[in-house]
Amino acid sequence: MRASVNVANVGLQPKAIATGRERARSKAPKQGVKLARELRLISSPAAVVPVYTLAAGGGISDGIRRLLTPQAEYFSSLNLPDWLIHWGHPGNMAVVLVAMGLYGSVYLGWQLRLSDDTATVIKARDLHPKLATGMTIFFALGALGGIMSLIMQGKPIFSSPHVSTGLWGLALLFLQGMLSLFFDEEPSLRTAHAFLGTSIMALFVVHAFLGLQLGLSI
Repeated sequence: MRASVNVANVGLQPKAIATGRERARSKAPKQGVKLARELRLISSPAAVVPVYTLAAGGGISDGIRRLLTPQAEYFSSLNLPDWLIHWGHPGNMAVVLVAMGLYGSVYLGWQLRLSDDTATVIKARDLHPKLATGMTIFFALGALGGIMSLIMQGKPIFSSPHVSTGLWGLALLFLQGMLSLFFDEEPSLRTAHAFLGTSIMALFVVHAFLGLQLGLSI
């Protein structure tokens, strides 16, 4: 009896295996369709939401506010003068824009490209990258300081074009810095670097004007 049962079971095994394979094949198309739908959803234009839209909607804005509120409360506890809280950020950034941006980045950058004087070129080659890098760092830190200033004054932090132009400017500055990594491989990028850098500084001049308007309005 045991032998017959075993034989019967052995006889059933190929059928069971075949049934399992058929089920796997029937599930595969369904899983493929589901995966394709998910990929279409992720890659659809509706799924790509600009960061600034999220910020204006409150998602990123609330997160940044929560992150910086303890620091803002600490500086508020120092009883700093109201004029310093209100105008400290624009004053500092104006110095960085003029000294490191307009002079270090734009003027020295074009001196490096156009000057025939060897001493001027050597000076520009030394100072231009240093001041441009310092400007980018100070602008990034200044952005945090400006946001903290708005929090200390109880103002929204992503409702002004001053903020949006600042974010665009910082993103373009990092792109500008990356271009310099490929100068040896593609010398034509030096020209793109020069004109893009000048355009970025023009954007920051507009940014400063919008910041002045913001400061006068709050």
